[in-house]
Amino acid sequence: MTIPPNKSRERIDTFLAREMARYSRSQIQTLIKAEKVRVDGRTVRSNYIVRPLECVTIEVPKPREHDLEPENIPLDIVFEDDYLIVLNKPAGMVVHPAHGHSSGTLVNALLYHCSRLSSMHDTTRPGIVHRLDKDTSGLLLAVKDDEVHRGLARQFSDKTVNREYKAIVWRHFKNRSGTIETMLARSTRDRKIFTVAADGKHAVTHYQVLEQFDFLSFVSLKLETGRTHQIRVHLSHMGHPVFGDQTYGGRGRQLGGLNHERTAFTNMLLEALPRQALHAQTLGFLHPVTGEHLFFTSELPDDMQFVLDALRKKKAEWQGDKA
Repeated sequence: MTIPPNKSRERIDTFLAREMARYSRSQIQTLIKAEKVRVDGRTVRSNYIVRPLECVTIEVPKPREHDLEPENIPLDIVFEDDYLIVLNKPAGMVVHPAHGHSSGTLVNALLYHCSRLSSMHDTTRPGIVHRLDKDTSGLLLAVKDDEVHRGLARQFSDKTVNREYKAIVWRHFKNRSGTIETMLARSTRDRKIFTVAADGKHAVTHYQVLEQFDFLSFVSLKLETGRTHQIRVHLSHMGHPVFGDQTYGGRGRQLGGLNHERTAFTNMLLEALPRQALHAQTLGFLHPVTGEHLFFTSELPDDMQFVLDALRKKKAEWQGDKA
C-alpha cells in the first residue's frame, strides 16, 4: 500500500492495525518483528513513523494448521452459540498445551467439542481469549471466529469486560476495601513466577472484604488489568496470600503463628483444598455480533465451599468459647 500524501505522523504498527482491520495491533507487531513488513524495501521497527507516499509491503504467512489432538474431555458449558462459548473450568485443568502439558488441556477438549475455533494466537491456543491458572476454577470464554475474537480482545484491552473473583486469603485487611496497583514482571530468579518490579507491566486489582474469620478473610476481587498471576501476586505482596497457594506463600509457611488447635484445623482445610482458593465467579461482556450484554455467574466449587462452611462453623464455636 502507498501512504496517503496528506498523512500525519503515526507509528507504522498503529497505522497498519487500522488499515488492516482483520489483524490486531499485536499481530501487526509480530509481523514487523519477523521482518514481514517493509517500507520502500527496508525492514522497520514497530515505532517507525510513516511518511507520505512511502510504499509499505506486508507479507502475511498462511495460517499454520495446529497439530493438537481433540480429546473427549467433558466440558461444563454455561453458554454457547455460533460465535463463542462460556464454560466453567475446573481446578487442575490447564487451559492450553505448554511445556509439560501436551494433552488433557481445555484446548484439547474444545477441539473435540467445536468444529472450529479462532486462530488469532499461535497454534497451541486456538479459541483462547483469556486464561485462568491451572489451579484457579471458574468462568472462561473461548471463541470460534477471528472477527469475534478481535472484538472481544478489544473489550479486554479497553477494560470493559466485567470479571469478579472470590478468594479465601490469609489474615485480616487493614481496610475493608481498596485498590492494589503495582508493576508486575517475571521473577529474575524463577521465570515461572511473577513479582512486583519497577520495570514490569501496570496491574490494578480492586478488592472488598466480604467476611473475616479468626485468621483468614473471604474477599471479592475485580480485575482492571489481566496480568499473569495478577491476583495471586498482588495479594501476596500485600501480606494476604491466597489460602492454599503453594507458589506465592499461601500454604505451609503461614502456620507458624497459630496455636496447636488452629494449626490442626488449618491442616485439615489445606488437605481438603490442594490448590489456591481462587475462583473466577462472574464474567460479563458485550456480544460482538448480537450486541447483547451477557453476564454469567458461577457458584463456588465444592472444595472452596467446604472451607468457607468450616470457617463459619468454627468462627461461631470460637466466639461461643469467648462468651
